[in-house]
Amino acid sequence: MSKHVVPVSEIGRVRRVPLAGGRVVAATGVLLDQLARPLTDLRISVTDRCNFRCSYCMPKEVFDKDYEYLPHSALLSFEEITRLGRIFASHGVRKIRLTGGEPLLRKNLEVLIEQLAALRTPDGQPLDLTLTTNGSLLKRKAAALKAAGLQRVTVSLDGLDDTVFRSMNDVDFPVAEVLAGIEAAHAAGLGPIKVNMVVKRGTNEQEILPMARHFRGTGVVLRFIEYMDVGATNGWRMDEVLPSAEVIRRIAEEFPLEPLEASAPGETAQRWAYADGGGEIGVISSVTQAFCHDCSRARLSTEGKLYLCLFASMGHDLRPLLRGGADDAQITSEIGHIWQGRTDRYSELRALREPDADAGAPRRVEMSYIGG
Repeated sequence: MSKHVVPVSEIGRVRRVPLAGGRVVAATGVLLDQLARPLTDLRISVTDRCNFRCSYCMPKEVFDKDYEYLPHSALLSFEEITRLGRIFASHGVRKIRLTGGEPLLRKNLEVLIEQLAALRTPDGQPLDLTLTTNGSLLKRKAAALKAAGLQRVTVSLDGLDDTVFRSMNDVDFPVAEVLAGIEAAHAAGLGPIKVNMVVKRGTNEQEILPMARHFRGTGVVLRFIEYMDVGATNGWRMDEVLPSAEVIRRIAEEFPLEPLEASAPGETAQRWAYADGGGEIGVISSVTQAFCHDCSRARLSTEGKLYLCLFASMGHDLRPLLRGGADDAQITSEIGHIWQGRTDRYSELRALREPDADAGAPRRVEMSYIGG
C-alpha cells in the first residue's frame, strides 16, 4: 500500500491562484486586507525536515524513516525566496522570520541570509531578519549566521530537566546542547534572544518555574506558548492545554509581575515584566485568547504556497508564477490581490479540528509553531 504524503509546510487543500485580471495592485509600501490590517511580517519556511520528533509537532509515528519529504526541486531556491522577499518588502513587510522544519538543516542557509539582509524597505531601512530554531545546530552555526546578516534568533526549549526534554524531542537530544547554542548565539550578538516553551499540561508544566528562574535576569526573553492544534497528527486535546493565565499566576506567586504594553501592533505575545527589574516574559495564548483582530502576518511555505493564517485550510501557490515567466509586476499585483481579499475566515482559530475534505488525511501547518 502506498503511503500518503502530506508536506510538513502545508495544511489541507491548496489551490493554485491564477493571475488576477483587471485592476493591477501596485506596491505602495502599505498593503491592507479587508479589515484594514497591514502586511508587515512574513514567515518563510526553508525546509520541511527536522531532526527532532516533538510529539506536538512532528510525532515519530507519522514522520518515521519511511516518510517521504519534498524533493529538493520542489523547494523554493534561495533566489526565488529572495525575489519574493523583495516583492513583499515593497508591499510593507518589515520583518522576515526563517522557519522550518528546522531551518538550520537547509544547506548553505547563510547564503540566503546574506541575500535577504541586503533587502530594503521602501524607506531604505533593512528588514528585521530573524530565525526560529530548535537550537541543536546553533552552537556550530551562530557566528556564521551573524556574519551573514542575521539579527536575532528564537530558540524552542520545552524544559530544563534533561529527562523531560529528551522525552519531548523524542530523539534523545540533550538539553545541554541547546543551552550551549543559546550561549553561542549570545556570544555572536544574535540578540535579544527569545526562548519559546510550549506548555503541555501533564507533560512539562512542572518546568515553568525552573525555566523562569533560569532565564530571569539574563536578558533572554522567555515566552510560554499554549499547546495548540497544528494538524491532525499531534493528538491535540483541549484538556492538555494549560491556559496562559495559569502560567502567569504560577510565576507571579514567586516573582511579582507587571503588565507591559505591546512592543508593536499585532504582537502575538502578551508581555509581563518582573516587578524587581529582572527582565520580562511573555505568553502566547493561541487557544484561549485569539489574537486575530490585528494579525499582520503571512506564511510562505517551503514549496512556495502563501498562507494568510497559521490555521488556514487553503493556500495560494506562488511557485507557478515564479517558474512560469511572470514578471515582478505581475507577482506584486497577485500578492496584493491575495492580501486585499483576506477576511476573518482566514483568521478563525479552531478550538476543535474541522473534518478534512480528504478523509483520514492529516492537515499540516508550518512546523515552527507560533513565535515572534
